Amino acid sequence: MKAKLKSQKAKYFFYLCLSVFICGSISVKAQNDGAEQNQTGRAGTFAIVGARIVTVSGAVIENGTVVIQNGKISAVGATVSVPSGAEKIDGKGLSVFPGIIDAGTNIGLSEIGQGVNASVDVAEVGTMNANAKAIKGVNPHSVYVNVTRANGITTVMSFPNGGLIAGQGTVINLNGSTQDEMAVVREFGLVINFPRIATFGGFGGGGFGGPPIEFSEAVKRRDTQLDELKKLFTAAQNYLRARDAYAKDKTLPYVASDVRFEAMEPYMRGDKPIIFTAERERDIRSVAKFVAEMKVKGIVFGGEEAWKAADELKKNNISVIYTNVWALPVQDDDPYDELFEAPGKMQAAGVKYCIASGSENAVVRDLPYQAGMAAGFGLSKEDALKSVTLYAAQVLGVDSQMGSIETGKMANLVVADGDILDARTNVKYVFIGGRIVPLTSRHTDLFNSFKDRK
Repeated sequence: MKAKLKSQKAKYFFYLCLSVFICGSISVKAQNDGAEQNQTGRAGTFAIVGARIVTVSGAVIENGTVVIQNGKISAVGATVSVPSGAEKIDGKGLSVFPGIIDAGTNIGLSEIGQGVNASVDVAEVGTMNANAKAIKGVNPHSVYVNVTRANGITTVMSFPNGGLIAGQGTVINLNGSTQDEMAVVREFGLVINFPRIATFGGFGGGGFGGPPIEFSEAVKRRDTQLDELKKLFTAAQNYLRARDAYAKDKTLPYVASDVRFEAMEPYMRGDKPIIFTAERERDIRSVAKFVAEMKVKGIVFGGEEAWKAADELKKNNISVIYTNVWALPVQDDDPYDELFEAPGKMQAAGVKYCIASGSENAVVRDLPYQAGMAAGFGLSKEDALKSVTLYAAQVLGVDSQMGSIETGKMANLVVADGDILDARTNVKYVFIGGRIVPLTSRHTDLFNSFKDRK
């Protein structure tokens, strides 16, 4: 009997390994298929003529022209002359929008979340990884690049998410054969998973069942982690002071290089922002207090209840990357539309914010519809569009380069046959860095393969 059970277990194990191998082989083949990879399109001089131009930063031009030269918008208006030799695109019946910006994703860092561990590079081991740079792990040929940009998303902030100090996020365009070609801001922000009060059970208070945790114990755990975070900041401050002192006076004790503390310098000095993951009001207020004490530049990522802490956010000039339009309400008795309404409430309260997918990969392409949902629950359509274009560019500090249709800005543009925030709209052309990119992807290939089958 035991021998039979052992034989059955061996057989099941063999089939499990075989299925994993087959899935892995199919996945690897998909990654190596040139049709699935990032195709960078072509550069040139283009003129989109006779289109409705939604500039975002100014008035809508009902019948105008946008000229693209040398990767930038060289002219935009109702009476713009088309340069000789420019490739004309008939914009009759079409609208031109700035490229959509997702300020919170893992695109390029995670390919196949279950089954192919080697394709996932979103987290390092340990609690302190300030030196980890997302730009180093970005895969330019991720299949998600084509899928995402085909729906009008041209730029993302891709970030790591493991440990207490996870590493540095990067702002990239969704076009380019190398990481350098994609990079807009190579090291944008330091990601910190801010300690929170969690009373649900599971592994370390992280869910997956288990008995609830007493509130007092949850506070104690949060305080322990917060003390650890403060100690890391203090150690970094001391390291930087000692290093600078030694640089001026070589008679002082030599300071051995620490790449983790070195990486924290621009964030400790307030030159670059720190991105704090936080959802509940009490945790967001703790972030604001931490930002004030440490005199750093802060951004809240997540922000379910950020509108409830609007006073502290405005006082400390903290922006919010809001990722919960499609999330479920926090409490069982919360209104069903509480998270739909949050962007409108932040807008009314004067909080600087943008809407992001917060998605590892698959949902990023739906970001315009998340903004559209917010427009149905208190946010104006104009602000909804800005929340994924100009406001996102402002939060990411790249509004001088993108986020609106203005002369001199990067030519990240989307041409569509309707409202870009409406799921019924079809994207016709996408320009990234002035290059017209093909709108092919795994989705379009499958659609074309099966659309005519009876």
